[in-house]
Amino acid sequence: MRIVWIVMICVLVLITIGNIYAYDKGERYIVQSSDDISRSQAQAAIILGAGVTLKGTPSSVLQDRILAAISLYNEGKVFKILVSGSNSEVENNEVNPVKKVLMQNGIPERDIFLDHAGFDTYSTMYRAHSVFKVDSAIIVTQEFHLPRAVYLARSLGINAYGMAADRGTYSIKNYIRELLARPLAVFDVLRGRVPKYLGPAIPITGDGSIT
Repeated sequence: MRIVWIVMICVLVLITIGNIYAYDKGERYIVQSSDDISRSQAQAAIILGAGVTLKGTPSSVLQDRILAAISLYNEGKVFKILVSGSNSEVENNEVNPVKKVLMQNGIPERDIFLDHAGFDTYSTMYRAHSVFKVDSAIIVTQEFHLPRAVYLARSLGINAYGMAADRGTYSIKNYIRELLARPLAVFDVLRGRVPKYLGPAIPITGDGSIT
């Protein structure tokens, strides 16, 4: 029984350290609004996947991220938009519905890049740098997710900043999930995890319509 308690305490300590480390490394690069971002500071806005409805439309969480990216593009703060998410189901994926909304809001197809293998935040950032050759980016996601996302992006070679896409209230489950996700992110960085799917380079400076 004593060993069990020792193991539990060690796990809690590691989770706590992982949370503090990832949060601190990411939080310092979060801006309050687009006014804090100079023009041409970033190549692209990165939209992280957040699920779709049964009708195939972006969830409310994802819709908020889309609107934030559109604002950055229209203000001239980014040149491209990289949409990442799961494409495990042909009829119901996270990236194509986002592209549709972006184009409906006047974003040219050539400036929209789709990452169909962004199965998690780590894979998204790894592929953004390795496959799409993104060197600098503004990550748009909810405040609860930003520190981990920015930490991962910077750890994987992207000069990244984060801007909160919060436009409403979100489930407490999202905040609880981050408590476990942050230490796992640190572990992935330390072990140098390589995503299962990579593929040929598709530079973000090119034409996104090929994606």
